[in-house]
This record gives sequence, structure tokens and C-alpha cells, in this order.
Amino acid sequence: MFSAAIDAAQPRLCVPPNLPDRPKGRVIVVGAGKASAAMARAVEQHWDGDLTGLVVTRHGHGAACEKIEIVEASHPVPDAAGEAAARRILDMVQGLTPDDLVLCLISGGGSALMTLPAPGLTLADKQAINRALLRSGANIAEMNCVRKHISAIKGGRLAAAAAPARIVTLLISDVPGDDPAVIASGPTVPDPTSLGDARAILEKYGIAEPQVVLDVLAREYSETPKPGATWLARSETVMIATPQLSLEAAATVARAQGLTPLILGDAIEGEARDVAQVLAGITRQMVRHGQPIAPPAVLLSGGETTVTLRGQGRGGRNVEFLLALALALDGVMGDVFALAGDTDGIDGSEDNAGAIITPDTLARAAARGLDPKKSLGDNDGYGFFEALDDLVMTGPTLTNVNDFRAIIVGG
Repeated sequence: MFSAAIDAAQPRLCVPPNLPDRPKGRVIVVGAGKASAAMARAVEQHWDGDLTGLVVTRHGHGAACEKIEIVEASHPVPDAAGEAAARRILDMVQGLTPDDLVLCLISGGGSALMTLPAPGLTLADKQAINRALLRSGANIAEMNCVRKHISAIKGGRLAAAAAPARIVTLLISDVPGDDPAVIASGPTVPDPTSLGDARAILEKYGIAEPQVVLDVLAREYSETPKPGATWLARSETVMIATPQLSLEAAATVARAQGLTPLILGDAIEGEARDVAQVLAGITRQMVRHGQPIAPPAVLLSGGETTVTLRGQGRGGRNVEFLLALALALDGVMGDVFALAGDTDGIDGSEDNAGAIITPDTLARAAARGLDPKKSLGDNDGYGFFEALDDLVMTGPTLTNVNDFRAIIVGG
């Protein structure tokens, strides 16, 4: 099921049917995200005509291209390579005409990868804000609201720079709700959020440094282009892959294996351990009462949980979710299996996509002297599941439609 979810979002399948018509003028391909290099390769393989361009992707997520330059940069904290690539992308789209086409390839991770500080800020300032937001437990929409307002390229600013050229953005969604303004902080779409929203988010999570960032957010010139801006009139977006489509692909696999699938939602958010408690409650109801669906069945869900860092362990939101789920299901694990993983193949900043739990996860942990409650308290889901040899390792998948969760309840 996990493989089917990933395959449903592969650029080689979803990019070609959505390519725009050839323009009279030039074609410039730009983009950012964990899937952007694979998207660029799919464009090259199926484009009839000349093109040039540059996309930036995460280290290890590159793909071989001949005409489109691929730059690899750091994620989730931006680095100098991403900054330099963003500056070059902005330069590439300057001075175009109405006959030209900018084909923008955007996927999850693009916000950190294509980073260009707003006037008055440095890369170090943006890195500090990114680290603080990642530690805070802020959700992706909140993080990207702040990122847009301290950027010289996001929040519609890339499209503004490319006007009056036609801009077509192909999107692979990794955000709950599939909002183009949130995916990679919406470089080619108008921004409905405000400077006030960004300031309120930092205040909500107690983020007060660097002071220069707060100063920039207090200046009206830092506001992003809004809906109705004339220079965004020729910018259009096409959603080519979404979490829902991947969940439906997984559901098809489940039916073929004799499991009744129930998709709980493609946009589930919240603290990973809190989401685990809710899904554990549904699982218990299935085991005891056959509701809301009778076993054998599988609960499928997507979205993006968050983790508020409390400890010093290694882990991402998917292993955090699974460790909390195993603890919440203690005593009812008779025939319950679960997998949670990030469809990009990277859970947080580690080398695993996620992990699995089985009916004997806690028993095996006890036999190895592992304390799951201590591991959860230290945010050390990676270390816990590594010791059990239950990490899911896919390597970079070259796509990204966010997290995938499946809980199988046997008959």
C-alpha cells in the first residue's frame, strides 16, 4: 500500500499529461522541491521544443537532466546553495515578454530549498527562524506564512518578477488541503495571509529572535502580493498529484488483498502523539465492536503531523506517531499492524521513511531492554525502531505527497 501511494505521485506519470502548449517565445523551466528534479526530467523527456532552466532539490533527490540545471541544497534548514539557486531563478525570469512561458515545477520542501532573504535579512536570520519554527510545533501553513513574509521570492513574488510572461505552475501537493498558496510558500500565487498573521504566529510560539526579522515584519513594504494583483493575472496552477490520489491508490491495493479500506482523511494535522491517541481509539473500537468498519480492514490517512521537541533523541513525526500508537494500543495488539512513513522517503531529517509496528512490538522491545515511554519522552522514535529493525527505508522517492499512515486490523 505504501509503495502504491508513492507510485501514484511519481512525476514520470503525472507531469506529461499536464504540460502546457508551446509558446511563441522562450520556455524557462524553474522550480523547487523534493520532487522538482524528477519533474524536470519528465519535462525534458516529453517536451517538444527548446527550453532552459534551473530547479533546486534536496541533497540526494537529484535526477539526470540535459537542458535543465539541477542544484541540490539543504532541507529543512536552508543553506547558501539554496539561496544562490533562488537568486539565479529570480534573475532568469526577468525581462520576459508576453510570448514567453515560465514553467514552474513545485513540490513539498520548496520553501526551505528556494530561499532568498527579504531586503534587510541574511541567510543566517532565515536559518534561525526556520529552526525555531521547526522546534515549536507550528504546522506547515503557519511556518510558510512566516517564510513568505521574510522572502524575496515566495508568496507570489516569483510570478511578479516573471510578468508579463505566461506562468504555468505544476504542483505536487504535500500540504493539508492542497492549497497552492501554502505548497512551497506559493512562489507563483497570490498570498492571502498578512504581515499581521506572520507576527501573530511568532508571538503564539514565543519566537522573539532574531530581532531583525521582527523589524522586517513590522514594515509594510514586506507585504506579499495579494489576490487581484494585476501582475499575477497570467499565472495559472495545475495540481498534478495529491495525498488523496495516493490514498485511493493504497485503497485499491487493500481491496485486492481482502481488506476493506476506510480513508479517514488526507489532511490530518496535530501533534503526532495526539493523532496517535485518536487513531488508537478508532482501532480499539474496530477490535471490540467492529465499528466504524468491521475487520479485516485498514484505516488509511494522510496529512502532516507535528512534533514539539522535548528531548534529545533522533526521530521524525512518523516514528513519533507509531511509538505513541503502540503505547496507546498496549493490550489490544492482537492482530493490529501499522505503518507510517513520509512519501518522500525521509522522516524529518533522518534516513528512514518511517517504521512499522506489529502485534509484538512492545514485547520485543521489553526483551531488548527498551523503554518505549522513555523513548517517546526523548523524541527518540528512530532509536527505538532501529533497535527492533522495524524502520522503513526507501531512500529518496523523488516525489512528496506528505505522510502516509495505514493501520491494519485483522479478522
